[in-house]
Amino acid sequence: MANLYPVFEVPEIVEQQQQTEPAPKYGRSWLFDFEKGDFVVDGTGRVVEADGHTAWVQWCVKTVLTERFAHVIYSIDYGTEIKQALKQPSRKAVEAELERVITEALLVDPRTERVTDFAFEWDGDIVKVSFTTVPVVGPPERLEVVLNG
Repeated sequence: MANLYPVFEVPEIVEQQQQTEPAPKYGRSWLFDFEKGDFVVDGTGRVVEADGHTAWVQWCVKTVLTERFAHVIYSIDYGTEIKQALKQPSRKAVEAELERVITEALLVDPRTERVTDFAFEWDGDIVKVSFTTVPVVGPPERLEVVLNG
């Protein structure tokens, strides 16, 4: 009598490996002193090269301090709308808007995983904004910028 149930060979199951995107690479950059407003030079007069992580940290600070759309040299994705944020009707609204524009500006870079822990200190129209940036590779950094409204 013929078998009512079909018989066949079970194919070998091949597990698919998860494809992970390569970690973003840090490029070359020069060390910049934001207080002096100039590049750092060594004793021989040469500009000091920053390591990749430090270059990313400096990129974060420079991005926050650069007004978006104010300089033709930068793409429309670079910078923040700080002036607009500082025009909000209350301090709470200013703080919320600053948190939003800073976070959006820094997340444009694939090296930035997240921006957290915002803190604000007011002195008249001047606000000191502190926040933590977490890179995809490397340790988180606590950054601080002073903005004048």
